[in-house]
Amino acid sequence: MLFQERKKHLYTLILLTLFVSNFTLSAQNITVEQDAKFEQLLNEKRKVNASIAMNDRWKIQIFTGDNENSKKTLLAFKKENKNIDCSIFFHTPVYKVWVGNFKTRIEAERNLKDIKLKYPNAFLIKPNK
Repeated sequence: MLFQERKKHLYTLILLTLFVSNFTLSAQNITVEQDAKFEQLLNEKRKVNASIAMNDRWKIQIFTGDNENSKKTLLAFKKENKNIDCSIFFHTPVYKVWVGNFKTRIEAERNLKDIKLKYPNAFLIKPNK
């Protein structure tokens, strides 16, 4: 009885090994072909998104200074405000930390009020590219 169970386990192990080796071999042969126009359209979409984000939206600047402190400020803000976008913008010779991506000035001012509690020097901006 014990011999038959071991034999059954051995057959199962052999079948499983064959199946896994066949699966990994077939997974390595996958190729993806992409139309060249897709990449062109994707780049156009990125340009449009960048222009919308920069020109038509309000942001709040919470920091101006050196690279190291801007990174620290950005990380601290992200920890406290996970639902607000934030980024570092370099404008020679200083780094700026911009937060938010607000459609209207009213929406930006509401958030500015809360942000000023932690960052008293924060102010509204509407960046132009």
